[in-house]
Amino acid sequence: MAPQSRVPCTCAAAPDARQPRKGSLLTVHHLDQLLLVCSLVLLVAVAAVRISSRSGLPSLLVYLGIGIAMGQDGVGDIHFNNTELTQVIGYAALVVILAEGGLGTKWTEVRPVLSSAATLALVGVAVSVGVTAAGAHYLVGLEWRQAFIVGAVVSSTDAAAVFSVLRRIPLPARVTGTLEAESGFNDAPVVILVVAFSTAGPVEHWYALVGEIALELAIGAAIGLAVGWLGSWGLRHVALPASGLYPIAVLAIAVTAYAAGALAHGSGFLAVYLAAMMLGNAKLPHWPATRGFADGLGWIAQIGMFVLLGLLVTPHELGDDVWPALIIGLVLTMVARPLSVVVSLTPFRVPWQEQTLMSWAGLRGAVPIILATIPMVNGVTGSRRVFNIVFVLVVVYTLVQGPTLPWLARKLKLGEGPEAADLGIESAPLERLRGHLLSVAIPGESKMHGVEVNELRLPAGAAVTLVVRDGKSFVPLPSTVLRRGDELLVVATDPVRDAAERRLRAVGRGGKLAGWLGTDNATAGH
Repeated sequence: MAPQSRVPCTCAAAPDARQPRKGSLLTVHHLDQLLLVCSLVLLVAVAAVRISSRSGLPSLLVYLGIGIAMGQDGVGDIHFNNTELTQVIGYAALVVILAEGGLGTKWTEVRPVLSSAATLALVGVAVSVGVTAAGAHYLVGLEWRQAFIVGAVVSSTDAAAVFSVLRRIPLPARVTGTLEAESGFNDAPVVILVVAFSTAGPVEHWYALVGEIALELAIGAAIGLAVGWLGSWGLRHVALPASGLYPIAVLAIAVTAYAAGALAHGSGFLAVYLAAMMLGNAKLPHWPATRGFADGLGWIAQIGMFVLLGLLVTPHELGDDVWPALIIGLVLTMVARPLSVVVSLTPFRVPWQEQTLMSWAGLRGAVPIILATIPMVNGVTGSRRVFNIVFVLVVVYTLVQGPTLPWLARKLKLGEGPEAADLGIESAPLERLRGHLLSVAIPGESKMHGVEVNELRLPAGAAVTLVVRDGKSFVPLPSTVLRRGDELLVVATDPVRDAAERRLRAVGRGGKLAGWLGTDNATAGH
């Protein structure tokens, strides 16, 4: 099917103005209409976040629904079949989403499970691809090339989809760390597999493919770590003239890692994730503002990507592919994913309760749908059917798994009890004074509530200089009792800046006796 784009009423030119002059009133008028439509879509999508948070469903379903409603079978009647454009925009959005995910990944949670998560992202993907491909071939009747493409495409998990459901339930750090790291790591080998299976001609021998994957991952990892370290070092030692430049610089560094990795024939996706993770754990100035900017940009990328994927699908063509998608999804959910988890995590002695939750928490998001456009662009036989099967599979099994994840976590006793919320700490460098100004926000469930200022036991060279409470500011006394909702200004000299932040976070998690009753200051950092 030849790529085409026909948008009635909004984007198509009038019959009497097929070739409007550059800068003409008609072009500007249509641009105004396009901006109006885009802004309305964004407003509806942002409002849909509230719906998804209340229903427990990942927001991707809402955004896909918006795209389908705007498409040729919906009220918008927009005909869109440009798979090349969809793939380019999807890749760009995926880079932003991986960067945002890496910035939010805490090294203290990932470090203990790094080896198990890497095994799940590599060995687990291989098991999942093989089992799913076998089911697609023998149970559905797909050709082996199509079966392996489907198996590779749906083997990538989406942490955004998982944690949009589990965000209200505190889970053990090993579970959250493993799922986060797996979702960041497994995109890279899956992309390589899909590209290899979608290439014209016979697929290379498996050992050559394994070697290619290993080489690309090694190059991507090396470049990502190098760019992340250099970027974080530069941002810590160079004071930018405006705080708003820090978020832009951080995202630019992460995207640079992707570009450098891709140009070096490595895995750009792994490079951007690792670079962003290093930046996110580097104690950068104005970090909350940077994190908020990246989070908002990630939402925009997801909304745009999901709406575009919804436009690309043709609902009336999905009827014949529903049963194949359900069968393949059943094999993936009930056999391939649990087997990959057991094979990958049993050697690390992960308890069966956690293995069960991680088996069921393998939600698929936008990444499989984006990857399903690769064989379409390459002209693989039956690629349109592969895309339809993947689309139906992602939607149906997200509807099944999403609402049941919190219930399963409670049944497995992995979501019991409240967790003290972490402090929001923003650091602004005071270059000429050789110090730092820390802005500390005490959340509602922080154990810093009820602690006196002198009980913080900050290191020498750090002091609480101002407290803002109920919109009024005052200079605290050593006996001033801190309350939830307070905002503190803490001044710290360069040598004790990190120690002061570690101590504040430790008290926020463990109370005034932090460090004496099991709360380790060294692990309380961001």
